[in-house]
Amino acid sequence: MTDPATRQTYVSQSGLTTAHDADSHVMELPGTINRYLDPRVREAFVEKTGRKDVLPEWFAKAAAQMENPEFLAGAEANILLRKNYEALGAFKAADRPKTLDYLGFASQLVFTTACLSNFGLEQMGEVELAVEAARAHNRMMAEFCAVDRRLLATGYVPLIDRARAPQIAREAIEMGCKALVIPSRHPPGFSPSHVELDPLWAFAQEARVPVLFHVGGEEKMAHDYIENGLPFVKDFHGGDENFTSLTFMAIPLSIWQTLSALVIDGVFDRFPNLKWGAIELGASWLPSLMQFLDSGVAAFGREERLQRLSGKPSEILRRQFRATPYPHENTRWIIENSGEDMLLFSSDFPHIEGGRNPLKRFNESLDGVSESVRKKFYRDNFIDLMGAGLDPALHDLANLQAA
Repeated sequence: MTDPATRQTYVSQSGLTTAHDADSHVMELPGTINRYLDPRVREAFVEKTGRKDVLPEWFAKAAAQMENPEFLAGAEANILLRKNYEALGAFKAADRPKTLDYLGFASQLVFTTACLSNFGLEQMGEVELAVEAARAHNRMMAEFCAVDRRLLATGYVPLIDRARAPQIAREAIEMGCKALVIPSRHPPGFSPSHVELDPLWAFAQEARVPVLFHVGGEEKMAHDYIENGLPFVKDFHGGDENFTSLTFMAIPLSIWQTLSALVIDGVFDRFPNLKWGAIELGASWLPSLMQFLDSGVAAFGREERLQRLSGKPSEILRRQFRATPYPHENTRWIIENSGEDMLLFSSDFPHIEGGRNPLKRFNESLDGVSESVRKKFYRDNFIDLMGAGLDPALHDLANLQAA
């Protein structure tokens, strides 16, 4: 392997010394999760979700293509041009270290693609299946990322079972996950600020790993809004998944409400050293939320819970919360109106939404900011978020050695 300090990578070509990627994905082939499920629940899982352990023809071709030497020969030149299942290391763990070599990211948080909503099992009320699907997801992610310590696996914790949530989190960290993911929508029947979840937050704080929200775990826009009497609008993939300019508008709503509950009900203050992050949920909404929370406290200041807060909600969020803007957002404006310690770089590799050159787009959006602010965006804020989830040897590119 070429010396990481001298290798010309996507990051170094962009004029950066070190960049950490707060959002990337595995593109699981169909049926992958089934093989990590406890055998006793596989049949019930298929019955409830329809996810069979089969590899349809199109996906079989994609898998075969990753064994084609001629196709692989163009991997480095096309590292950000090939997307989804055509991307190097998208589903084949052994190839993912090469991707990091070519990109030059000091580390990369890795999320699922197929399991982002935990298959809707929590909303179905399928508590046991939701727990077992989460455990299967965590085993899958830990195994995929075990090939290289620069790959930071994320473990999912369903909040629907408050008593078992801390144990699921502990299992995830013990098997190698470096961060915990929870849905941004509320669990069925109670708030994410419920006091019986305090043992979960206590564990995460003690372990010094962050709690993250990721797109896919939010409550979707009601379908009624789509029924407008006009022709149906296909999403940007050209399909019927219904992720369009209109449904995109609902993405911040769940995280807005959840963060409000966590701050107002004192969860952030009870665990002041616990860091939280919103990944692939955008960030243009963040300055407004901070101001709205502050104004809410001013308006309802007689509430005892508000009088117990350690400071203004905006100050509490600056202390503990981080977010990844989309490359099409005005990153400089968000920083100027929220705080220079709050935003993180992300590539969304290998999803098509990340675009062909996210670094270029973010650099353009950051035009005019100081070098210290730029360094915080690409490096420092991520290190602060990750805590013990990021090996100190990975903080800077010059110290990297592939596992």
